[in-house]
Amino acid sequence: MSIPNSPNISAFDRMFLGEFQRGIDKKGRLTLPAAFRDVLGDEPAVITKGLDKCLFLFPASQFKELSQKVRELGYSPSDARRLRRHFYSSASTVRPDSMGRINLPPKLRQYADLTNEAIVAGVDAYVEIWNVQRWEEEINPEDGEDGISAERWEDLGI
Repeated sequence: MSIPNSPNISAFDRMFLGEFQRGIDKKGRLTLPAAFRDVLGDEPAVITKGLDKCLFLFPASQFKELSQKVRELGYSPSDARRLRRHFYSSASTVRPDSMGRINLPPKLRQYADLTNEAIVAGVDAYVEIWNVQRWEEEINPEDGEDGISAERWEDLGI
């Protein structure tokens, strides 16, 4: 996914970076970090089921780009249909309120096992929202192997 171009916003300014622990109130609202609200600006966002039992939060423009790529997969491959169901059937448009809070729909909170606390992690062009314990397991696996070796980076072409 590419970052939308703007003469006033650099690609770096459109990146979601960092890890933040946030509370979830009784109404299912989570306050986005101020830096993430700055990246979103006035643009609405789309929240949906992510991979690995987390939630994905995309600026609407990024979700539109992802949607175009998914459309190009066609309708015949069963994996493409499953991907569509996974992302789109649970998707909601959200816009931070005046206090920077977004509503996490109940089905999404249940999917990601989110109750009182969450980790909000910037992942370049989108945000992941994680159960705190699951996040710790993801970034600090028990076996000590995080899968991010120099050899793996090279395999990925980085």
